[in-house]
Amino acid sequence: MELLKGKQMLRYFENLARALLYLPYKELSEIEQKVIQSIAEGTPVAEDANEKFTDQLTFGERFSDSTAAFIESWTFIIVFLVGIVVWMAVNSYFTSVVQTFDPYPYILLNLSLSTLAAFQAPIIMMSQNRQSNKDKMEATLNYEVSLKTDLEITRLHQKLDELLEMQKNTGIKA
Repeated sequence: MELLKGKQMLRYFENLARALLYLPYKELSEIEQKVIQSIAEGTPVAEDANEKFTDQLTFGERFSDSTAAFIESWTFIIVFLVGIVVWMAVNSYFTSVVQTFDPYPYILLNLSLSTLAAFQAPIIMMSQNRQSNKDKMEATLNYEVSLKTDLEITRLHQKLDELLEMQKNTGIKA
């Protein structure tokens, strides 16, 4: 196809939109317009959702995601459990020998755990919200690819129907 310019390209978009989606080009959603343009230009519409999403994250969001990933790991759980057991063992053992800084019932440990939970909860929630946004982006990108595929298949069917009609009219047998 010859490279179309300006008004010709708009007319081509309009014709494609009416032929494939039965709507004027200007009435299509942004995604549908992008797909029609992609078909007209013969360019792919597929994008890597991970790359696109990661590119728009701020430093704080990346830090929050990596912190949440660590907090949700077995490494954190095991290290944390060992730390609590060591804390309790040291304070229980030394209580009989000397005055410890956090004797049973471990009020300082309880305060530390509560503070940790207060910080962890919002970090994990922020990370989950971003994952939800990423899922929405992936769904949108999948919709674009599916729409383009459907429209391209429709175009192929139309071309096959035209070829069959031409074959029928000229009397050529398959």
